[in-house]
Amino acid sequence: MADTALELRSEIKADGTLELSLANIPIPEPAADEVLVRVEAAPINPSDLGLLFGMADMTKASQSGTSDNPVITAPVPENLMRAVAARVGQSLPVGNEGAGVVVKAGASEIAQELMGKTVAILGGAMYGQYRCIKAKQCLLMHEGVTPAQGASCFVNPLTALGMVETMRLEGYKALVHTAAASNLGQMLNKICVKDGVGLVNIVRKQEHVDLLRGMGAKHVCNSSDDSFMDDLVAALVETGAMLAFDATGGGKLAGQILSAMEVAANKTAKEYSRYGSTAHKQVYIYGGLDRSPTTLNRAFGMAWGLGGWLLTPFLQKIGPEAAEKLRQRVADEIKTTFASSYTKEVSLSEVLSLDAIAVYGKQATGEKYLINPSL
Repeated sequence: MADTALELRSEIKADGTLELSLANIPIPEPAADEVLVRVEAAPINPSDLGLLFGMADMTKASQSGTSDNPVITAPVPENLMRAVAARVGQSLPVGNEGAGVVVKAGASEIAQELMGKTVAILGGAMYGQYRCIKAKQCLLMHEGVTPAQGASCFVNPLTALGMVETMRLEGYKALVHTAAASNLGQMLNKICVKDGVGLVNIVRKQEHVDLLRGMGAKHVCNSSDDSFMDDLVAALVETGAMLAFDATGGGKLAGQILSAMEVAANKTAKEYSRYGSTAHKQVYIYGGLDRSPTTLNRAFGMAWGLGGWLLTPFLQKIGPEAAEKLRQRVADEIKTTFASSYTKEVSLSEVLSLDAIAVYGKQATGEKYLINPSL
């Protein structure tokens, strides 16, 4: 094994320039309770792009360096530099999750048990050829599961499971999900079909409607259809869903969902209230696919809520024992319920190309990239 390995780094410089590059870093020796993983698969999730791009205007990005060691630079708008001031001058590793094979293990029993095994990791700095991490943070894959199959074990699967668990904890019986044809949305649909949970899927293309219906989804509403609001109300009446998770964040969709929930609630209400329905309607924003302001047309009474939802605080809330049960379900169903699909597998150097950035930077449904640092 070499003494150094490549790792993708993101740095915002004091002059307002983002620089993406590959750094040669020493390969660490694992401590007693640690393992060294040769990373063979790491997905590019929307949650990775914030750290990767750091508010830079990627439409103005330029490429230099060599084909083996490319460098991407892009300007950060002056009015956004304050938002990233805390990271200026720091070369930061990127990549929330991934999977690979344990090639060195510390002396502890838990570390030695993982030697030679395929494991999945949620630990940051995954866009690199090797990752040293505590053995207890690894999720052991079952025999026959490849790193590519296990790469997306955490962010999307645990978010989807977290949505269903939040529904149960807060006393709801069904839920709504936007951008529902994404990898995460497909997982959520599989969970709800398997667990008998009512789910209203919102998409914006007919091909996405067809995709989800082919996977057993009962309620799929196309926001591009003229009948969208009527279709949404009908689905909400049938499922009773008064809880939604919105991946778009901006625009009018969150307000439309709340308005449709109000109409649906009033259709089944037993008495009139001039303050609107008494059913509490809740939308959690968990993504930012639409960066425009969130627009609300207050047509949904007074019993409503709009807030943010993130995976890590949710896992902290439910505690380690409950979180471990969710992790184990992911491992058990990684080839079925939580299977991920990717449109392209790229090397570390291929990630840093303007053509690739133009595709995965759009965060478009059906355009998910997988990095293989071992290529």
